[in-house]
Amino acid sequence: MKHKKIFILLPDGVGLRNFAYTNFYNEAKHHGLDIVFWNNSAFDLKGLGFNEIKIENAKAHYLTDVYKKARVQIELNLNIERFHDTVYDSYRFKMATDSIVNRMKTLCIRGLTLLYSTPIGIEKIRKAIVKLERKTAFYNDCLNVLKTEKPDFVFCTNQRTTVALAPILATQELNIPTGTFIFSWDNLPKATLVLEPDYYFVWSDFMKSELTNYYPFIKENQIKVTGTPQFEMHNGAEYIDSKEAFFKENNLDASKKYICYSGDDITTSPNDPIYLEDTAKAVRDLNTKGYQLGIIFRRCPVDFSDRFDAVLEKYADIIVAVNPKWKKTGSVWNTILPTKEDMHLQINTIAHTEMVINLGSTMVFDYVTHQKPCAFINYDVLNAVPSNWSVEKIYNYVHFRSMPSKDAVLWINNPEMIASIIVAGLEHPNDVVRHAQEWFEKINQNPAKEASLRIINAIKNIVD
Repeated sequence: MKHKKIFILLPDGVGLRNFAYTNFYNEAKHHGLDIVFWNNSAFDLKGLGFNEIKIENAKAHYLTDVYKKARVQIELNLNIERFHDTVYDSYRFKMATDSIVNRMKTLCIRGLTLLYSTPIGIEKIRKAIVKLERKTAFYNDCLNVLKTEKPDFVFCTNQRTTVALAPILATQELNIPTGTFIFSWDNLPKATLVLEPDYYFVWSDFMKSELTNYYPFIKENQIKVTGTPQFEMHNGAEYIDSKEAFFKENNLDASKKYICYSGDDITTSPNDPIYLEDTAKAVRDLNTKGYQLGIIFRRCPVDFSDRFDAVLEKYADIIVAVNPKWKKTGSVWNTILPTKEDMHLQINTIAHTEMVINLGSTMVFDYVTHQKPCAFINYDVLNAVPSNWSVEKIYNYVHFRSMPSKDAVLWINNPEMIASIIVAGLEHPNDVVRHAQEWFEKINQNPAKEASLRIINAIKNIVD
């Protein structure tokens, strides 16, 4: 029996963690699928033993980005109107005005937003984007590849990038079924959906409900609830090194227990170095009382700045930086790509630390897969930069409303609490872990370790 050929479209490096560095590829082969990565990332996947077809000269229509950004603004306007909630204003980013071209684009975006902020208007914008992309040379290139390769299904790993439009539209033109993966738990409230394939793969029933609420034109039978592969490798003992090996490799003190401080990007947490220093002060104080603790600092993988250097130097006796092993191929966030080595490093960092402290990141879920607690920073600093920044904005984001219990994390409401919160996480983790597990099972299909298998089975049902 001929194996079904499945194209995994990588419009950028975002999908590598879920579909190239997990068990997905081998699991799919085991279940009779012929997986080919249709690869627009900077990584050479052949070197990792994968079948790939490199995408050359991927280029969206020059107006598509304008229409896409207008679509985002319009959808946020409609969400405010539909849900009577101004939180959606917080998802807007300042538009570029640093050149004549960018100023013209911004004027066009604002004009389209003003003219088309209605349900009928957004439909016209969606149709205009499709029309533009079908005029591109890239669209015709995609048609030629598809006619030659004849895949049975094209699955895009990222729903938000315009460069994926032409491949998906070309696939639909040839009546080949298409799907996309909603790759992050916070994506849907942000109006990030660009693609409109035949099927949508989501983390959970909760995300399925979000998808139909924000996009009423999507039917329930188009949605596949699968979970996300990014957490499944935490369950594999074969990926975890011995504590001795991990400590030796990263110059850690074998006499200490370590907590992890997980950094955020500069937009989410511009004052993160202050929070790291407050945590270091608390650990130093605890050590004077007989604790033997250290901090592993894992910076945000897309943050290559020097903003933490002074704190790392000042508290070198407390903090050890264990930097993510990501590869920088460009200047914007989606050109800084994960590596398979970093998956291994992240898993071992979690396995060999006692708990994590951060400002509202998904590391809460990574840690709960190891039955370890998370503490969320929840206070503003004096002389914050920028002056109007506040943690209140972060925790008001829609995705935090999925938390079934505020007890799913330990809340650090001021710097003076950090020491006691660390002690609570070390000595009484069970209750917070139990509530975090409830949250995790709400936003990600359980059991987490079967996500790849569920995606594969959904694809098989579609192509069969």
